[in-house]
Amino acid sequence: MTHNPDPARTPGFRTRAVHAGHGLDPATGAHATPIYATSTFGYGSAERGARLFAGEEQGYFYSRLTNPTVRAFEEKVANLEGLPDAVAFASGMGAVSAVCLTLLNPGDEVIFIAPLYGGTTGFLTEVAAKFGVTVHEAADETAAEALCGPRTRLIWVETPTNPALNIVDLARVSRMARACGALSVADNTFSSPYLTRPAEHGVDLVMHSATKYLGGHGDAIGGVLTGPADLLAEVRGVGLRHVGASLGPTEAFLFLRGLKTLPLRMDAHCAGAAELTAALDGHPALHALHYPGLGRHPGHEVARRQMRAFGGLLSLDLGSQAAAFTFLNTLRLFTQAVSLGDVESLSCHPGSTTHHLLGDEALLRQGVTPGLVRLSVGIEDPADLIDDVLSALNHVGTPARTDRDLSRA
Repeated sequence: MTHNPDPARTPGFRTRAVHAGHGLDPATGAHATPIYATSTFGYGSAERGARLFAGEEQGYFYSRLTNPTVRAFEEKVANLEGLPDAVAFASGMGAVSAVCLTLLNPGDEVIFIAPLYGGTTGFLTEVAAKFGVTVHEAADETAAEALCGPRTRLIWVETPTNPALNIVDLARVSRMARACGALSVADNTFSSPYLTRPAEHGVDLVMHSATKYLGGHGDAIGGVLTGPADLLAEVRGVGLRHVGASLGPTEAFLFLRGLKTLPLRMDAHCAGAAELTAALDGHPALHALHYPGLGRHPGHEVARRQMRAFGGLLSLDLGSQAAAFTFLNTLRLFTQAVSLGDVESLSCHPGSTTHHLLGDEALLRQGVTPGLVRLSVGIEDPADLIDDVLSALNHVGTPARTDRDLSRA
């Protein structure tokens, strides 16, 4: 029987994770994308050099601005997010700063729905504010909508949020941004494009700390921003030409390798987190259990609508910092480290690490309680992770509980 391929058919995510942005190296035929470990590229003539620097001709001339290995990574992420272009940075914070320094001017306003990663919050409230930008923190979409006005330039969200795992309605955020003439920015680090593609919900710009799920192996630091090509050309000019937050080709190579297995890893992360959550649900040592896959989670229905699965992270509230530290120090398989998305399971106490600069008042307002622990579930056998967590909980006393606590735990 003859099979006639459909030329209009879009390849599946797993196929694109392997093949997008990837081809035989034109110079050598190498199957794996080479690491172009060079700072400069010869451009042949003074005339061509002038055209390249003026932007009249596309090509490689200096790796701070673009490099073939880095470009392959950018093209793959743009394809997976379903957006026209991408620009890579030396870290997720490099992407955050490049967006803000490019798009914000004195007198502009930014709205963010809390909590965000502590570094992003710090940049907005401490750095952007120094240059005359007004920054508004909103507790949810309703509060953000009330803050929108003619001077709003950016609406910044994460979903799920770090570390409380709240869910933000991306379609609603994109609608409110358009209504007030602003741009919507979604940090998609916790979901990865395998679980959520914010552009499908109308979001303008999508960023990642590539250090996490995109790389997946804890061996490289980087960031990436995806969006419209014309807008990203501006961000590239500021973030790379002027600020210099450039991703190196070796890191880009590692991210390209990691992306090829992203869907397989994410399936394992999500399955393990779901099994661990089920084992912990109702445990007497827990003050609260946060995971979007729980039916009683306030954002569960929105998560079902905009996520393929519910992610590889969960947060536990053990009632006090002392209990949280006891729990963390007893774990065997969850390494205490301040990242996530690694093939190895990781754990941290956000209030004293990733979010400690926010101060006690902001921490409590954003749900980062003293007893909160964030678990990043790796790809180990879920039964082993469950045994490790339950054993560690044996060392933690049962906290005092209220009716409100019981409704969330």
